[in-house]
Amino acid sequence: MRLPQCLCATAALWLALAAPSNAATANTQVDCLFAWAESSAPAWFPSMGAVSGQKDSYNYRYYAGQNAYLAVSSADNHVYYLGPVSNGALYDLGALALWADKADCTASTTYPVVDTGQYKFYGNQAELGSAPASATTAFYGEDAQFAGRQPSYRDNGDGTVSDLQTGLMWVAARGSKVTWEAAVAGASHSRVGGYSDWRMPTIKELYSLIDFNGKSAATDTDSVPYINTRYFEIVFGNATGGRVIDGQDWSATKYVSTTMNGDATVFGVNFIDGRIKGYPQYSPPGSNTGNTLYVRYVRGNSSYGVNQFQNNGDGTVTDVATGLMWAQADSGVAKNWQDALAWVQTQNHANALGYNDWRMPNAKELQSIVDYSRSPETTQSAAISPDLMVTAIRNEGGATDYPWYWASTTHLDSNGAVYVAFGRALGWMKPPGSSSYSLWDVHGAGAQRSDPKSGNVGNYLLGKDAHGQSVYGLGPQGDVVRIANFVRLVRDAK
Repeated sequence: MRLPQCLCATAALWLALAAPSNAATANTQVDCLFAWAESSAPAWFPSMGAVSGQKDSYNYRYYAGQNAYLAVSSADNHVYYLGPVSNGALYDLGALALWADKADCTASTTYPVVDTGQYKFYGNQAELGSAPASATTAFYGEDAQFAGRQPSYRDNGDGTVSDLQTGLMWVAARGSKVTWEAAVAGASHSRVGGYSDWRMPTIKELYSLIDFNGKSAATDTDSVPYINTRYFEIVFGNATGGRVIDGQDWSATKYVSTTMNGDATVFGVNFIDGRIKGYPQYSPPGSNTGNTLYVRYVRGNSSYGVNQFQNNGDGTVTDVATGLMWAQADSGVAKNWQDALAWVQTQNHANALGYNDWRMPNAKELQSIVDYSRSPETTQSAAISPDLMVTAIRNEGGATDYPWYWASTTHLDSNGAVYVAFGRALGWMKPPGSSSYSLWDVHGAGAQRSDPKSGNVGNYLLGKDAHGQSVYGLGPQGDVVRIANFVRLVRDAK
């Protein structure tokens, strides 16, 4: 730390911080730094009750519990502190660039992947009593073993919420269910918080809000939404005459193929049951009547969700936008979840591709590499960049398809594990008038669902297909059960 540079600088900062001000304009790097300070030194910078503002050249956070300020000045791009630790004196903590690098808030990370929030450890059937102790311990390497960018939000007091990690600003209120067309058209007319540049969120922007401490149940009172309800309003489906879980959000991302044997489809997130699915744009199918879901508008950081893959020429690919490095090839074979976690550690022991700090990606990291412009039907490929190689498989119907990949994240609804479908998100459905099941892409390539971590597919019998063969699935759309899925390694690029 250095002493205050001069009394006039002290006076200027005092005046800036003491004067009434509006909520800070979103600044991804500065907000990321504030969030890092709050997670790294909570005794100095307690996030509860913190107030943000911007005045003249200063973007600041005031911590009432400590009567302290943390600020960044655009005049010199330095970080400042004033509070009890400095005995009421203004301290210049140094250049923003140095602190941003230390906090991993460098400006090049335009697509910061926020942590899932999962902090407990789970085995095949239930929560574990403690964290797996070492790389040779069963279930070592699951989500909670790694602390990523922790979620950090600011209620701006004007109906908007700023995500201090992503630089995105959101509408806090739930609103009413609308058709997808009405949701798209409504963005330009929204004036929440006094802003006129609201837009429909892409599926990647929308998924940034998911919190995997959620768990749906038969009743709303027993359910915990997969989103932070301290900041974001949520409405359970039974409040509008539906199932408890009928609280889905539209995204701006249309599926480039179709689901349910020909339905036009739009991806969305269900923050009540913790999944990404493709939802029919029209209901009933084949009609011109729009299906209705909720919408939550977003603004800021228009680069969020845009990958910048760089082939390193050594079997790895770096996404400059997220700061994540990926193994170019996948595991090549499917494994159950416990074996998949163990396989990652064998790769570390072997110093695979020159690194020994690989991990299984969490749900949000894995979803970040989905390419929603691709699908098996439209591009004859997996829904992923050609920079990353994918093992082709034969699906349950005998067609060429592409794998589902495990995440390290547990889905608390069933204690299964999260996966992302880079091939068709298949399900067994009975067509109208039929007594037998047909295999359809029910949720779209790029969907996020969950599978049992262990067991036997035979425990999930649904019935017979048209050829009299037994079929196995779960849920209202007969989601195909695999139990053994593929793995792709990830590590932090820095």
